[in-house]
Amino acid sequence: MSEKIIKKATAGNKGQGIRSDCFISMELTGTGGIDIQLSSKVNILFGKDIKNQITEILTFFNIENANIVIEDSGALTYVIAARMEAVIKKLIDSDKEYLYPVIDENKYQTSGDSNRFSRLYLPGNTPHLIINAGIHKPNGIILDLEDAVAHEKKFEACFLVRNALRNLNFYGAERMVRINQLPRGLEDLEYIVPHNVNLILLPKCESADEIKQINHRIDEIKKTKQIKGDIWLMPIIESARGVINIYEIAEAASNVVALAIGLEDFTADLGTRRTEEGTESFFARSKLVIACRAAGIQAIDSVYSDVADMEGLKNTILRSKAMGFNGMGCIHPRQIAVIHENYAPDEQEIEKAKKICNAFKEAEEKGLGVVSLGTKMIDPPVVKRAQHTIDLAIATGKLTKNWRDEV
Repeated sequence: MSEKIIKKATAGNKGQGIRSDCFISMELTGTGGIDIQLSSKVNILFGKDIKNQITEILTFFNIENANIVIEDSGALTYVIAARMEAVIKKLIDSDKEYLYPVIDENKYQTSGDSNRFSRLYLPGNTPHLIINAGIHKPNGIILDLEDAVAHEKKFEACFLVRNALRNLNFYGAERMVRINQLPRGLEDLEYIVPHNVNLILLPKCESADEIKQINHRIDEIKKTKQIKGDIWLMPIIESARGVINIYEIAEAASNVVALAIGLEDFTADLGTRRTEEGTESFFARSKLVIACRAAGIQAIDSVYSDVADMEGLKNTILRSKAMGFNGMGCIHPRQIAVIHENYAPDEQEIEKAKKICNAFKEAEEKGLGVVSLGTKMIDPPVVKRAQHTIDLAIATGKLTKNWRDEV
């Protein structure tokens, strides 16, 4: 008599060109114990370990009878665990989480005014694009649960993003996640708030109320899970309504540290097309920068979609910087160096800032209440901006910390 199959589910990716991932098919059975069939490129070296890992996860979830078929293409341990937990939770209801400890390399917090010249978007359900992202040294790595993940894959992507936040080496980059648009995004928070996220991006944000909903749920989860540390927010403005409400969004909460603009969706909402000159979005981008300055937070520009055009990227950055933006998104690692080089202060800006800071220091030493440079009086906001330029120059390696002592 054949076994009666109770339930069946799958998780993961398979097919030509898939790397660093696995595809798991699982059937819950009434009898027969555990049967694991493994096909893996690394079967000789790690086949036994993979089967032991699967058995351990099944035991953790009290599953005694199941048929599991695994097609492995070199998945890391935390990826296998994410795929396995996703397929299990498609079959049973359980509040338990199978987690490995957070790696030591990721035990760092970020500040509200951290440099965010670059933030690299990565699809949250594609392990091979994620695993080495930190070596390219972006300021932030965004694990995307929204547009970059197919609707039918969003559930299992949550487990992969959760495990990556805990067990992937980000090499010092700010750990960011773009959640889905509300209300689904509130469910995403369960998988990221307790698990080492630094900053959450809220797509298509249109009101301060959305920020309040997000923070209310974050606070609930932090209290329940006893989570410490700040979690920053970066709402993304992507609609006409969002533009109208920019300032109230910027001022909605103290953990809103930046606003970003998404020009692909914004121009679609306007019913126009995005151009290189950006005249169709000039008002929206200007309003965002002004609102961010008024609220004392960072203004982040949209991505540049032509990953092969480095000169076009450079020119776009220079225009963006001239408008007052502090950074932009990127969709390919090759864009990072160009972004950092051109958002960082140039030689002329650095020299001017050095003169202002030196004049301020000299005035302080003489006990003067007024700071001047040549025939011009220097106001406190000018000194503050000059010091910020110096700090950026040091952070980007264009100036040393001992610059005053250098000839």
